Amino acid sequence: MNIYFLVEGKRTEMKVYPKWLSYLVPELQRSTSFDTVVKNNYFMFSGNGFPSLLDNHLRNCVIDINNAGNYDYFVICLDADEQSVEDCRQEILEFMKKENINLNSKTKFKIIVQNKCLETWFLANPKIFKKNPNSNFLKECIEFYNVKKDDPELMGKLPDFESSTSVFHSSYLQELLAERNVNYSKKNPQSVAEEYFLRELILRNQKTNHIQSFQNFIQFCQEIRIKIVQ
Repeated sequence: MNIYFLVEGKRTEMKVYPKWLSYLVPELQRSTSFDTVVKNNYFMFSGNGFPSLLDNHLRNCVIDINNAGNYDYFVICLDADEQSVEDCRQEILEFMKKENINLNSKTKFKIIVQNKCLETWFLANPKIFKKNPNSNFLKECIEFYNVKKDDPELMGKLPDFESSTSVFHSSYLQELLAERNVNYSKKNPQSVAEEYFLRELILRNQKTNHIQSFQNFIQFCQEIRIKIVQ
């Protein structure tokens, strides 16, 4: 089992996904180059944001995979941002069709859409929630949308928030973690990559059926682990 990951971000995703994979599929070992995978290896490459992932890297990744000839999966992980999950998937598929980018028939293609972004998933950890925070901005966020009670993936943004929904979700997360004296940034995501944090997200999904796009990632990891250990 060999897997090629193309992830949107160059900071958070490249730090969080390898640690989560080490907990969820410990048999899978990371390779530092796409052409050194042998058995139960994965290679991870950053698309340096969107649309750079599509315009600058997708074609070359597929060429690498086809030339290597020993990848079982090609997985793209990217933010939905303002799009729906399905629209995001369709954009990828239509781009590949339009640009005549063809993956070899032996490699399965998987798209994991982070709805709206990775920070949206992190917001689902109920242990980081603080009912009576000190921060006025956080009080406003909670009054607008309570991420402990309601699904973070269904949250928009404050009406007067000037940046994107993904940036709002990231800001909400930073405020929650700051109340817990935890520093968070895309460059240094720290605690969200740890196993205890991941387990809280899995438990939230199992109890509430919230964060469905996260569930898609977990189910994929379960699927490949079963194939590895069989």
